[in-house]
Amino acid sequence: MGLGMFDIMNALGKFNEVKNKVAEVRERLAKKTLSAESGAGMVKATVNGAHQIVGLEIDPSLFNANEAGVLTDLVVAAVNKAMAEIDAKTKGEVAKQLQGSLPNIPGLDIGSMLG
Repeated sequence: MGLGMFDIMNALGKFNEVKNKVAEVRERLAKKTLSAESGAGMVKATVNGAHQIVGLEIDPSLFNANEAGVLTDLVVAAVNKAMAEIDAKTKGEVAKQLQGSLPNIPGLDIGSMLG
């Protein structure tokens, strides 16, 4: 039981610490928003850290039956861009928060802890 068991318990303690830090970061970022645009600013989507669309601005010139396909494409592009940017920001914040908390383990993917 000696040293090996201590190492396992220490590792489990570190894992719980990391899990708690990740939860704190996610909770904090869920309250933050990020916006992205498409179509040279004609469509702007705002998302939060919980991956919810909290705002959508569309240039009125796109409300035209002939532009329905363009409008759809621009909304999708703006939302996808905003989601990608909030993901990158979340991963960066988690990595910053966990710096020094984890041993250097090859193949450890902190991003997988984000769900």
